Amino acid sequence: MPIHLTPLTDADRGPYSHRMAWLASDADATPVGSAFLRLFTSPGVRHLAELALNVHPAERRKGTGSVLLEAAVAAARDDGRRCVITQAKADSPGDRFLAARGFRRVLTLTFSRLPLEKADLTALTGIVERPHPGYRLAAWDGTVPGHLAETFAASRRAMDDMPMDDTDYGTESWDVDRVRAAAETIARRGDLLHTVVAIDESDGSIAGFTELVVPGDGTGDAQHYGTGVLPEHRGHGLARWMKAEAIRRARARHPSLGGLLADTADSNTYMRRINDALGYIPTHRTFEYQLDL
Repeated sequence: MPIHLTPLTDADRGPYSHRMAWLASDADATPVGSAFLRLFTSPGVRHLAELALNVHPAERRKGTGSVLLEAAVAAARDDGRRCVITQAKADSPGDRFLAARGFRRVLTLTFSRLPLEKADLTALTGIVERPHPGYRLAAWDGTVPGHLAETFAASRRAMDDMPMDDTDYGTESWDVDRVRAAAETIARRGDLLHTVVAIDESDGSIAGFTELVVPGDGTGDAQHYGTGVLPEHRGHGLARWMKAEAIRRARARHPSLGGLLADTADSNTYMRRINDALGYIPTHRTFEYQLDL
């Protein structure tokens, strides 16, 4: 059965990336699959394209995925990209599809969930209230306060050396405009962004941060975004400290929230140990794949 592709236009072309998209339909014009290709445009990641490809389960193994993939890879190549990355759940149809089409596994992620009703509030309070000489915690909702904006943007380099194994990811650049834009994007879609930071009391700069995105209605599961500590401040237990406070605040402020979700590279043993100690339970594994162009 012939597959028809319809290119779609991204109406939300942002300053740091934009998307190309294709809708696959059958001879009856019924949608059977889609592909979205994000082209990063900020310094340090301009070589990269990120693919999300989906085919309706009933339409798999009929060539739809291959047609969508061919279009997306051709577009990435035409745009001068060096590689395309994408993810697939372990042992899924997508996992087998990508492995058979020249993609290579470059990173393994373990996804985990903390059921908030099982969070040990006594233990969390003990962690949060334990002194960390030279540091203090601070928190905010939504966009970073003006007096912390510059140091918060600077603290994003804490993520520059996070374990990425063989992924050709590059290094993202962050400034005040970008951290504000990211917070505004989350707010526009109706979600709530909560940030906890550790502040170096010697100069008032941010030494580390952790971010949690909560559904706007306060139900379901929240998602951890970044957690990072600047290299010069590591070894003081700041990541565990900040994350414990984020969990405690989430439970107190969102009583209908079911749990907190995290995904961590298997090679990031430090963060995995923190999650395990805080009660996160592994749920599944996902492989990141890369196609070199």
